[in-house]
Amino acid sequence: MIEDLLYSSPGWTNVGIFFLLGAALLMVVLGFVTYAILAERKVMGFMQLRHGPNQVGGRWGLLQTVADVLKLLLKEDTIPKLADRPLFILAPIIAFAPAFMVLATIPFTDRFQFADIGVGLLYYIAISGLTTIGIVTGGWASNNKYALLGGMRAAAQMVSYEIPLVMSVVGVILLAGSLNLNEIVEAQRSGWFIILQPIGFIVFLIASVAELNRAPFDLPEAESELVAGFHVEYSGFRWAFFMLAEYVYFFAMASLTTVLFLGGWLPLPFLGFIPGAVWFALKFSLVIFILIWFRVTFPRIRADQLMEFGWKVLLPVALANIFITAIVKQLFFM
Repeated sequence: MIEDLLYSSPGWTNVGIFFLLGAALLMVVLGFVTYAILAERKVMGFMQLRHGPNQVGGRWGLLQTVADVLKLLLKEDTIPKLADRPLFILAPIIAFAPAFMVLATIPFTDRFQFADIGVGLLYYIAISGLTTIGIVTGGWASNNKYALLGGMRAAAQMVSYEIPLVMSVVGVILLAGSLNLNEIVEAQRSGWFIILQPIGFIVFLIASVAELNRAPFDLPEAESELVAGFHVEYSGFRWAFFMLAEYVYFFAMASLTTVLFLGGWLPLPFLGFIPGAVWFALKFSLVIFILIWFRVTFPRIRADQLMEFGWKVLLPVALANIFITAIVKQLFFM
């Protein structure tokens, strides 16, 4: 564990090691964001029978996202005259910071994890909810009625789908008997929870797409809208921070799905010679591909349909899954 390295280091050096490792993880995540966007555009192009980026950076367009980032950094940074300037500047940071903080408890392998805390899953759920504050703050601080409406709609969506998201993992907690993410992975040695909790997995996957504001649940920032939702007044790198937060959550949510339902770093029984980090990467990549597939396949739904689906379909199904899991565990595992 990284914690072992920190505790074995004398004096103030453990603080330096911690920040170096944190900076290294940030670079990894930024690299993922850069090429996840490229991969998404290439996969979407393949599924829609068209070319994705293929000009900038050689035949495969490998530097297309880098060029897009440079373009955003060079754009004029404007702040509306009537905006609440301190909150306007702070909102993108509030939206991004929790997205990176939740990575602290994700066990990428049995030896690579920043903090192995007893309630790691609870920590993830609690911290991830803070992003809603950044989104609402961005809409409010813009002093624009369309931005405010977009921020309120985004908050309503995220709060509504956070409830079935949490409910869907209760079955996993019941089977593992713990909120510790390492113990949840170890509990899957006899079988991944996607087999024992298929309903919970489906609810979790759908709710996570809504939490990520991705199609078909991307109403807060849909390109078909007349305005860009809660970040209508943002430009340049401040706008990029909101997009960065979305893709970092993309990374975090795919990692959490891998841990909760796909056995984390655990290998298949007959392929145990492959390192755990490779297994985690393969499962993680599969989840990423499925989420991209969703975006290409499903049409965007109306706002009223989105809210009804969350409260009238996902929530009752998640509650039923908890009830069934509790009964099955009581009958067969006690």
